[in-house]
Amino acid sequence: MLRGELDAPYFAELREFVRDERRRHTVFPPANEEFAALHLTPFQEVKVLILGQDPYHGPGQAHGLCFSVREGVAVPPSLLNIFKELHSDLGLPMPTTGCLEPWATQGVLLLNATLTVRARQAGSHQGHGWERFTDAVISAVDGKPERVVFILWGASARRKKALIDLKRHTVIESAHPSPLSAHNGFFGSRPFSRANEALEAAGREPVSWML
Repeated sequence: MLRGELDAPYFAELREFVRDERRRHTVFPPANEEFAALHLTPFQEVKVLILGQDPYHGPGQAHGLCFSVREGVAVPPSLLNIFKELHSDLGLPMPTTGCLEPWATQGVLLLNATLTVRARQAGSHQGHGWERFTDAVISAVDGKPERVVFILWGASARRKKALIDLKRHTVIESAHPSPLSAHNGFFGSRPFSRANEALEAAGREPVSWML
């Protein structure tokens, strides 16, 4: 699906930029997890796409899935707010882990707009080509004939709405779950139940959001 992107000159420049960054700095996630979201959620299985911005830039946090951290890693503030909304929306118990792999293996593509970041420097790998690549991922998912639910949290994610065919797919958008903005429309937005309602209305299997 993405061969044209991988063969494009910009992607070669992007790969060289990331390689140089890894030589000179600590970069997250580890190199073998840059594309974890695409590996864990094959194209054919995608039914929900949640779009993040940057990987976490603290040690041991990012592992290639937006908003997710590995088992045993403290839950970051934005993810904690996601869990609070999950509890409020569906009545599920608060998760004891921040690892979202169970969502990914059910067809929830947990995509960041930028797939790498320099340690302790949020946004440091923006503007080097990742956004063009992940826009191509979004466009490929938009091309699926069956309904997909796109969950867009925050201004940067919501701008990607322009890439989505709203006649065929469902977009759920709100403020970002960050503590700085969650009270401006994220809390109470019920994204999980609304996503499942849209999937079921299209005859697709709902997501079990339990962690």
